[in-house]
Amino acid sequence: MTERAPLSRKLSAIAESATLKVDAKAKALQAAGRPVISYAAGEPDFATPQFIVDAAAHALHDPANYRYTPAAGLPVLREAIAAKTLRDSGLEVTASQIIVTNGGKQAVYQAFQAVVNPGDEVLLPAPYWTTYPEAIALADGVPVEVFAGADQDYKVTVDQLEAARTDRTTVLVFVSPSNPTGSVYTPEETKAIGEWALAHGIWVVSDEIYQNLVYEGARAVSIVDAVPELAGQTILVNGVAKTYAMTGWRVGWMVGPADAIKLAGNLQSHLSSNVNNVAQRAALAALTGPQTEAEEMRQAFDRRRRLIVSELAKIPGVTVPNPLGAFYVYPDVTGLLGREWNGTRVDTSLELADLILDQAEVAVVPGEAFGPSGYLRLSYALGDDQLLEGVQRLQKLFGTD
Repeated sequence: MTERAPLSRKLSAIAESATLKVDAKAKALQAAGRPVISYAAGEPDFATPQFIVDAAAHALHDPANYRYTPAAGLPVLREAIAAKTLRDSGLEVTASQIIVTNGGKQAVYQAFQAVVNPGDEVLLPAPYWTTYPEAIALADGVPVEVFAGADQDYKVTVDQLEAARTDRTTVLVFVSPSNPTGSVYTPEETKAIGEWALAHGIWVVSDEIYQNLVYEGARAVSIVDAVPELAGQTILVNGVAKTYAMTGWRVGWMVGPADAIKLAGNLQSHLSSNVNNVAQRAALAALTGPQTEAEEMRQAFDRRRRLIVSELAKIPGVTVPNPLGAFYVYPDVTGLLGREWNGTRVDTSLELADLILDQAEVAVVPGEAFGPSGYLRLSYALGDDQLLEGVQRLQKLFGTD
């Protein structure tokens, strides 16, 4: 009998999401009765605001939502997204320049599919969200990491990008506020990077999913607001998941030049067609309804941010840059490596994360998931009591009290 043909080599090379893997492991331990505290998932612990849920419930009774709708999204939602894009990103677009996607991840995937050709190099500032390099590879592109450490607040410079640029460079990934670091580029830094990309004809895929979660008076200036001329070679990615505690509703979007959006729209028409209509109606309510609860959640994240930064900073050997956006803290833990803790030697942040889960029953994501070793990502999108207890367990493990 002839041997079965092989599986896809492209998909076989794609790694599982490290953040989801750690979160799943933590939840399995919790289900088994272990008192694990997880900082792994980037998911708000709040309930979706009730007025959004009510809008979805109302949509369930409208037969129009039982049918296929335009693959690019409900026209009324795309208009609302256009209004948000003008308000928060400073870019005036039409609904035809917008595609509603199944969460931000699909928007990221389709953005790279639209602008990357086989062998193209994509500059990827590191630390980076674990999905970016895999989505680039699925588009047959080559991710080129450009690393900025804690001493740079995890923000790359134009000089670093220029040093990494080759004649095969066609795309730059720009994320502010950042997942995993929470860093926010200043308006001046954003403008400098945008002008550099414009000068070299480089596409920019800018992930703005956390743009409304900023603190201490910081503003996440959109790269197309800083450099309006860049709009013709920029795709913005966004969604309702983080700002409105709607991770499970799966509604994101992409905004860009008409020709790139047409390509992505053709892809989505074959890949998934329209996003769930009820979820789209909920997203419409989120964008057009009162923003009071979203602001209350932002203030709670800010309180937790200040708490976790101050408590982590008490651990000798841990350096904690102050994150001004998103809901992550990304400490440099190189001072804890190359040592023994309770008889176990740890040389990498991957080994350190395993030690922390085993001995402190705290789940964190190691830096290897986002770039170089030597760092940990902790999401502070969890309850205040658990947040404090988890850090206190770390302080005890590493001899702070």
